[in-house]
Amino acid sequence: MNPGGENTGSSPPAAARRWRTGLVYDPVYLLHDTGSGHPEKAGRLTAIVEHLQKTGLMEKLVAIEPGAATAGQLEAVHSKLYVEWVAQACREGETCLDAGDTRVSSHSYEAALLAAGGVMVACDAVMAGQVVNAFCAVRPPGHHARRDRAMGFCIFNNIAVAVRHLQRKHKIERVLIVDWDVHHGNGTQETFYEDPGVLRFDLHQSPHYPGSGSVSERGAGNAVGRQINVPLSAGADDADFLKAMETMLCPAAIEFEPQFVLVSAGFDAHRDDPLGGLRVTTEGFARMTEIVAGIAMRCCKGRLVSTLEGGYRFESLAASVEAHLRALMAAWGRPR
Repeated sequence: MNPGGENTGSSPPAAARRWRTGLVYDPVYLLHDTGSGHPEKAGRLTAIVEHLQKTGLMEKLVAIEPGAATAGQLEAVHSKLYVEWVAQACREGETCLDAGDTRVSSHSYEAALLAAGGVMVACDAVMAGQVVNAFCAVRPPGHHARRDRAMGFCIFNNIAVAVRHLQRKHKIERVLIVDWDVHHGNGTQETFYEDPGVLRFDLHQSPHYPGSGSVSERGAGNAVGRQINVPLSAGADDADFLKAMETMLCPAAIEFEPQFVLVSAGFDAHRDDPLGGLRVTTEGFARMTEIVAGIAMRCCKGRLVSTLEGGYRFESLAASVEAHLRALMAAWGRPR
């Protein structure tokens, strides 16, 4: 349960909460133990929660309690063998799912189920009108996870699982994904490379891990043009991000007319982050959020869910999440 927030189960009637922003969080996410010295650590979420409580923002958010993703929901994106292997690896005490990046512990499978499930529950809350938009403070992150492979700190592809959930349960035909993490979201791109119902816009540093995301990677079959990659050189800043969003994302999104917007909200493009070389500021993330929220408002009644990806310096991460949330709240008439 989100400490300090309001539970959706006891929230006001729909008319009273129409202009509300939700927050997905659960202490189980802290139990995903990556070991000493690993950058993707529990302290990331602790820093976010403590900052939101200190600033008083937590009490203005609607707490959304996550539920665990089922095997069937995960298998809309991942292979059955992979899902079973992850469960077994965590159960049997394995400490790593790849060459060294994606560390796990006995509780990692449980946390990963709640991470993917949390994004789906947030989408359900938006579709039900319980909130207008929501941010998911979850871990492990997801956008590098492939069909049958963990990668780059990611176990299950949270945002991809949520898209399949929207398509299957809610019959959503057009989904926009915006990924502004410093690293290219290769796993998400692979999942939807031939899906014309998904428009994906990805800003990322290049050259940089994982090495994909060139402008030539545009999709395949009926989905050619649905993958828009914007590789940026080290040193790119707010102006570069905002120009790309205003000149490339906005016209493409308006033409596409999404029925739901999802954001892979990595904050490691921040100028103070140790894992990247970009120069985005905290206010830059607020402006980027305003642009994406504006697209959602114009095209799909504001329906938007963002989920945490990267961001590894606690102070800049927490401040950027606050700015992101305040922009989401302001977009729907809530005071900042």
